[in-house]
Amino acid sequence: MRILFSQSYFRIFDPKEMQRQMPYPPLGTLIAATLARNQGHNVQCVDGMMASSLEAFDRSVEEFRPELVVIYDDEFNYLTKMCLSNMRHAAFHMIRKAKSLKVPVIVYSSDATDHTPIYLFEGSHAIIVGEGENTLMETVAAFSNECFETAKHSINGLKFLDSGQLHATPKREWIDDLDSLPDPDLTMIDIAAYHKLWLKYHGYFSLNISTTRGCPYHCNWCAKPIYGQIYHTQSPAKTVQQLLKLKNNYHADHVWITDDIFGLKPGWLELFESECKKQNIVVPYKCLTRADLLLKTNTINHLKNSGCRTIWIGAESGSQKILDAMEKGTRIEQIYEATDKVQKAGIEVAFFIQFGYTGETWPDIQLTRKMIRECLPAEIGISVSYPLPGTKFYERVRDQLRHKSNWTDSDDLDLMFNNTYEKAFYKILHRFVHAEYRLHRIIKQRQWKKMPRAVYHFLRFCFFKIRLIPYYKHA
Repeated sequence: MRILFSQSYFRIFDPKEMQRQMPYPPLGTLIAATLARNQGHNVQCVDGMMASSLEAFDRSVEEFRPELVVIYDDEFNYLTKMCLSNMRHAAFHMIRKAKSLKVPVIVYSSDATDHTPIYLFEGSHAIIVGEGENTLMETVAAFSNECFETAKHSINGLKFLDSGQLHATPKREWIDDLDSLPDPDLTMIDIAAYHKLWLKYHGYFSLNISTTRGCPYHCNWCAKPIYGQIYHTQSPAKTVQQLLKLKNNYHADHVWITDDIFGLKPGWLELFESECKKQNIVVPYKCLTRADLLLKTNTINHLKNSGCRTIWIGAESGSQKILDAMEKGTRIEQIYEATDKVQKAGIEVAFFIQFGYTGETWPDIQLTRKMIRECLPAEIGISVSYPLPGTKFYERVRDQLRHKSNWTDSDDLDLMFNNTYEKAFYKILHRFVHAEYRLHRIIKQRQWKKMPRAVYHFLRFCFFKIRLIPYYKHA
């Protein structure tokens, strides 16, 4: 069959990401396309990360004339998990375009899992639910044999309309052996364009890999529509082989390991470090983990010796009250201790911060500001609480959701439920804390050559602090 693959996330519709200019290839999409190609199908990909508009998809579907369109989101990139409304509109556009040419469409995404009926009524033939690769291959085989309508009831992990009613087949079993999956074939996209853009804006080239699927922790705001609470990992040996390929074949200077929790499996990091030494490769990488995991014996050393340059921690809040309400399972003192130990080891620490969780008041915000100033991470990423279907947090606030239930793009930051402060407060707070952080970082590190920048951030700090005063008299 001729199969056209794409994903609903089109970076062009996300202004914040266009400004950052740090695109990464859609791993999940490329793994699925590689599987289909390995089965003998004629495959093309429309890369939403680099496309300048949806016309890229329109041209491909008109010129390639596929027999099947697969909208397969890269669930290893947090941006696709956010279920942004701009990307839903992109998916609908692709479905309608394919439908106008009488080409069947299959969709796999977090948003389609959460809102299956609207995707089906829009015109998609089926939605893949759960881990997607095996379900996709059986679905493709059914279309290839022109028997999808009769075979679809026997394919686990599908949702579709049957006589106008929503029908779901049994749950698909998980893939236990992730090593059995092929590496994503980066030649299916314009990898040279990524290389050129990274060098232009950042002076180095970063690529991405994923070593695990799922997260076993129970943060009650974290949406897990695809993998739920599972945690499966590929072998350290395969991971190192992937790093070698990215370095030797694509000249990667740096790697983002996209896992929700990197190196959680006992003994994995030690074997990973050993395999890196065996293969004589050290590629600088960034990863995401938890503060409490970093305090386990030798974890930081294994990370450093295997090439880790930056560790992102989901710190979220400097208030223990808020962390407990989130069911985060970490303590403030663990964040401080882990940050200190990682920094002393010569690794950068970065914080994810979340404002606006239910019950958060100004004293809680003050504690978060205090934690950022005292720990002074290398980077911070600030967001506001975002209720997504399937989470306890969503169920708690769903009756308060007002004019919308999804952000438009990743910089929307709309607090969509009633909370201590109104939406405008959090927009200003976001910018205020960023300005305060940049100012303290410049001053504490005595980067006097950056004094003009320090003055700039001081002025931003004053401006946004003044704007906060009407919302809280002690701001």
